Amino acid sequence: MLATVCVPAGVTLLTVRSPGTLQLVSSNPTPHGYTWSLLLFLVPIMVIALGFLPRKEAEFPRNAFWWSIAILVPLGFATDFFFASRFFVFPNAGATLQIEAPALHKPVPIEEYVFYLAGFIATLLIYLWLDEYWLAAYNVPDYRLESQKIDRLLRFHPPSAILGLILILAAIVYKKTISPFRDGFPEYFTFLVVVAFVPSTSFLPIARRFINWRAFSLTLFFILLISLLWEATLAVPYQWWGYQPRQMLGLRIGAWAGLPIEAVCVWVAVTYASAITFEMVKLWQASEKPAINVLLGSKKIFQSSQK
Repeated sequence: MLATVCVPAGVTLLTVRSPGTLQLVSSNPTPHGYTWSLLLFLVPIMVIALGFLPRKEAEFPRNAFWWSIAILVPLGFATDFFFASRFFVFPNAGATLQIEAPALHKPVPIEEYVFYLAGFIATLLIYLWLDEYWLAAYNVPDYRLESQKIDRLLRFHPPSAILGLILILAAIVYKKTISPFRDGFPEYFTFLVVVAFVPSTSFLPIARRFINWRAFSLTLFFILLISLLWEATLAVPYQWWGYQPRQMLGLRIGAWAGLPIEAVCVWVAVTYASAITFEMVKLWQASEKPAINVLLGSKKIFQSSQK
């Protein structure tokens, strides 16, 4: 499904040999633009929260949802706190409320933390909405029963680990041999691969049967659409935020204001990791067992599975 969109789009974008540039004639062309743009996540959250969740037939694992948010949102916050000064720049202060939030080495706009909080909530709510309502025919109906059949959730998935390593090595080779920005290291791309493939490497053998892949696919397309609208037409051209070349792969989309390929990959990684995390938390909650027992299995069950 991704290839049906990405391949023709990529071929078409490559035909742009002399990309145009946006000429800003004002020092503040988008007053509070970044702040208002957060509605791209906040409106879907409000529509689903007010229009779907209160329905009587909307029975969904609320505890699993909030546990997943508690696991995922700190990852987004950590990205800003530890890595914002290495990965990003925010040249257009007028696009924000100009309220500084703490981050290592240099503060970031408060909008950054709202961006990650709303992003993870929107991603999970859209997946939940599709999984439990629009595409409910394709989900697993009884997690409680299924959880009793699983001795442990934590299972190593070698193909995910191998693919992750191949992607990181390919990124390093590209950065050092082909990229027009060969200084530095592809840190941001490496970070995104880790975000996507650590959950996959740890849980995919169990998660693959429980993920509603139709709901996941539509969630991914929706989040990518929002992301590209945000980044390619607004954020990067109007300098709400930008990317530091030394830490990027160096593969840029000229027709989209030189948008780094990492900006396209970030929400693919987020959606994939979010779906796996949510499904694993749902199984844990359905089992009604301590998290450590569900992850690793009780000693008795583990020994019997080894025989």
